[in-house]
Amino acid sequence: MRTIEASQITAAVAKLAVDANYYLSNDMRSALETAREQEESPLGKTILGQLVENACIARDEEVPICQDTGMAVVFIEVGQDVHITGGNLEDAVNDGVAKGYTEGYLRKSVVGEPLFNRKNTGNNTPAVLHTSIVPGDKIKITLAPKGFGSENMSALKMFKPSDGLPAIKKFLVETVFNAGSNPCPPIVIGMGIGGTMEKAAYLAKKALLRSVDQQSSQAEYAKLEQELLSLVNETGVGPQGLGGRITALAVNIEYYPTHIAGLPVAININCHATRHAEVEL
Repeated sequence: MRTIEASQITAAVAKLAVDANYYLSNDMRSALETAREQEESPLGKTILGQLVENACIARDEEVPICQDTGMAVVFIEVGQDVHITGGNLEDAVNDGVAKGYTEGYLRKSVVGEPLFNRKNTGNNTPAVLHTSIVPGDKIKITLAPKGFGSENMSALKMFKPSDGLPAIKKFLVETVFNAGSNPCPPIVIGMGIGGTMEKAAYLAKKALLRSVDQQSSQAEYAKLEQELLSLVNETGVGPQGLGGRITALAVNIEYYPTHIAGLPVAININCHATRHAEVEL
């Protein structure tokens, strides 16, 4: 049994909160540069160039890529041979988010109660925490700040199995087209298929953690990802919703077994600054 102090988790989460907001991942920067080369609209090319420049400025000057530094969504894989001491996991994560958002001068955007008294918590806590128990004696932490310009454009639908793939394609294209400029395209699309209502939504969110240059390991789903990406880019929404060829950089699909009577599908959209950072303790 390996011991990890809660304070180590707090320190790691604090650093991830800052890193994810300051430094655009290499795969996203490369995808934006490639998109600039492929975009046929002169305005779209200019916008994509500005997005690349913005990411470089954020990195060099160590400032947030976007003013909406998001709600912290944290995925943690806890090795079954790890024992956490000096505190509990959830408190350690929230302490880390508070530390990172405060000391990193990141905007605090979380309200403590969503409906009647929308008062800001003042430190961007609590995080949305997803945990899983895995083999081993390590803890892997991934923090993905989620801005709500894109989050608000997400969708979920409970299809009947008889609706089939054509209905899913239509659902995705309509969701992206109706979102327009709101999610700050070019976007990255996470799609969760299967499970139950909440499982599909979780899968869609998790799909956004995959690099945009990495397709599904399943051949049928990899092919579908490319087909859906082509359909989305035919909508003409374009960079920042101002028209063009590049509306999305990637469609990532995760799936799970489901009931014989169901076909849940969730779509989670991320903006051009699809942010996440990870560490293993």
